[in-house]
Amino acid sequence: MAMLNQDFNTYMESWMGPIDQRVRGWLLLDDYTPTFALTVIYLLIVWMGPKYMRHRQPYSCRGLMVLYNLGLTLLSFYMFYELVAAMWEGGYNFYCQNTHSSQEADVKITKVLWWYYFSKLIEFMDTFFFILRKNNHQITFLHIYHHASMPNIWWFVMNWIPCGHSYFGASLNSFVHVVMYSYYGLSSIPAMRPYLWWKKYITQLQLIQFFLTVFHTMSAVIWPCGFPMGWLYFQISYMITLIILFSNFYIQTYKKRIVSHKKEHHNGSPVSPNGHANGTSSMENKAPKKLRVE
Repeated sequence: MAMLNQDFNTYMESWMGPIDQRVRGWLLLDDYTPTFALTVIYLLIVWMGPKYMRHRQPYSCRGLMVLYNLGLTLLSFYMFYELVAAMWEGGYNFYCQNTHSSQEADVKITKVLWWYYFSKLIEFMDTFFFILRKNNHQITFLHIYHHASMPNIWWFVMNWIPCGHSYFGASLNSFVHVVMYSYYGLSSIPAMRPYLWWKKYITQLQLIQFFLTVFHTMSAVIWPCGFPMGWLYFQISYMITLIILFSNFYIQTYKKRIVSHKKEHHNGSPVSPNGHANGTSSMENKAPKKLRVE
């Protein structure tokens, strides 16, 4: 196994350059096999889980979900704060920042980005909760694509570009996750649901995040500073796939529902202007897919 791992690393170095030695010995980073294996196990559970639950009663998971979402909210806030603080104190250049130009800030950011990488493995639980609660309609292609790809992408990021220009997307995503996981934590408490009005704005915030990340990445292409160009082009390409998929999700989930509600109202449906029918929220009658992401 050690020989296979060495051969893999040698091959990757011939393609992407030398591995960053500052992360040697860090948990899960020396060998790609665990990250890849965990992703395969995740995909197998996504495939087999709904079959296993088909003839079983759904689990509530309410208490566990409150703790889980609270934990990820706090972790996301920690990562956002530490990344922004390290970038600011280290004098990072917004337009382009190499990985070896601000030693103290680079070390701090690398440590936080390891937690960011690890959080993508923790977030597999998003899907497992869907399976246990039999919310299979929420396990969309976008959901699986995003959850399965992120830990693998960030394994490579941590081994080759664990600081510098890599900080920006993770900072934005951590901020979005503070909003998102706090929402899902609160929505796990039935008494709080009537007061949660900002769900659709989470998707809008995610789309803004992707566009800002594309802009920030392109700035390093236009004003290069030695940050690897291949990584920049890959990030732009990946962000474009997310923009397309999230835009489609937003249109399917929210825009078409608005059109449907207008038709119902025109046809004499008892849906009131505030979105309630017979004292029941229309959001409960037509529950949208809950999209959990990065």
